[in-house]
Amino acid sequence: MPTIHLGRRALANLPTVDKTTVYYDHSLKGFGLKVTPAGAKSWCIEYRPGAGGRGVAKRRMVIGSTEKLSPEDARAKARGLLARVELGEDPAGERTEARRGGTVSDLLEFYMAELIRPKRKPKTLLLFELLIRRHIEPALGGRKANTLTRSDVTRLHAAIGKDYPVTANRVLTLLCAAYAYATKAGIVPEGFGNPARSIERFTERSRERYLTVDEMNRLGATLRLAETDGLPWEPDFRKKVKHAPKGENRRVGVDPLAVAALRLLLFTGARLRDILHLKWQYVDLERGLLRLPDSKTGQRTIVVGEPARVVLAAIPRIGDYCFPAHPRRGTEGGMKRGEQRPRADLHRPWARIAAHAGLEGVRIHDLRHSFASVAMGSGMGLPIIGKMLGHLDSATTARYAHLADDPWRRASNITSSTIAAALENGFADKATPTKDAAARSICG
Repeated sequence: MPTIHLGRRALANLPTVDKTTVYYDHSLKGFGLKVTPAGAKSWCIEYRPGAGGRGVAKRRMVIGSTEKLSPEDARAKARGLLARVELGEDPAGERTEARRGGTVSDLLEFYMAELIRPKRKPKTLLLFELLIRRHIEPALGGRKANTLTRSDVTRLHAAIGKDYPVTANRVLTLLCAAYAYATKAGIVPEGFGNPARSIERFTERSRERYLTVDEMNRLGATLRLAETDGLPWEPDFRKKVKHAPKGENRRVGVDPLAVAALRLLLFTGARLRDILHLKWQYVDLERGLLRLPDSKTGQRTIVVGEPARVVLAAIPRIGDYCFPAHPRRGTEGGMKRGEQRPRADLHRPWARIAAHAGLEGVRIHDLRHSFASVAMGSGMGLPIIGKMLGHLDSATTARYAHLADDPWRRASNITSSTIAAALENGFADKATPTKDAAARSICG
């Protein structure tokens, strides 16, 4: 167990060894240099963990090679580690534990199994599984969970955000939540900082599209035509057409149940899944209520007006669901014989109806926005509208507050009209509203 001063001169004059040898520093106890017969040299520390004493086995921890660390840097690093040992810590044990720790994939699987699968909705589960499979696991899945850094997550967020900024934000939210849950469960050390926290998100712009009165007129005419004569058929040149309607005035009918579902979405402002998954046992036509045992925001009751009640009363009861999936024979499409399922979506009928009505860029969810805009324009307050839409947070409903801008619109009209009159004819030729008159107009 040779003891020397571990400096640059000693490092340059070390003899060749026949077996692995550790040279210890004569001034810093526990600081050493390990040399192998192959000529590899690495700095190390040696100590007894815990309370120490000869009854405790020594531990040796390599802190870096001589090619990467100078004697001065190695000595400073060794002094810091040995100071931690004096405080009762075990640096070598912590490193071993970190290497044994689970991977990011293991942490995410724990989070999904313990929280998401048993307690979240199927749609949330599908989204999280997709984000993990496509984005997180290929980049970070094999990394040790307690070695992941904020810079690692920042790089992943930036890489995804080049093409999909919203998806990048969802990945960040998922990682942050998973690490927070794992910390509470003791999967990662208590002092380990959440690597997905305090990373700036990409800016997201919410889509606000509301149907105008003219667009509603066109939509109503299209729905009536779809229910009766059918919509004019036009080929989609992007796709191959196998079964085109015959005749000069070729028309295609739209499923009456699909039209009824669209009408309900317009008349109630409900979410798409709340309508498509509606069962007859939830419908109370006499009181005009839809009692949903589960929705995006939990159990809720939708109060329906007379137009919605008329639509529901006209739907034939052919199963448990108001809008059942088309029955399939045998196990085709994964549906067993006699099994009942709700309709999956309204994408095809809505695409055909929206195209005929000239509603370019209007999504099915925009029908819900339009319901809220009409309610706001009718003078209803945000609490009532939030109740109708099933919002738990008033901040969600507040996004529609700008629609109730009649006083500000009148003020803008007065101001701009005054300026326009001045530009066209001069103040002398046009009577200018006084401040009192403007105030009375704004206040109604």
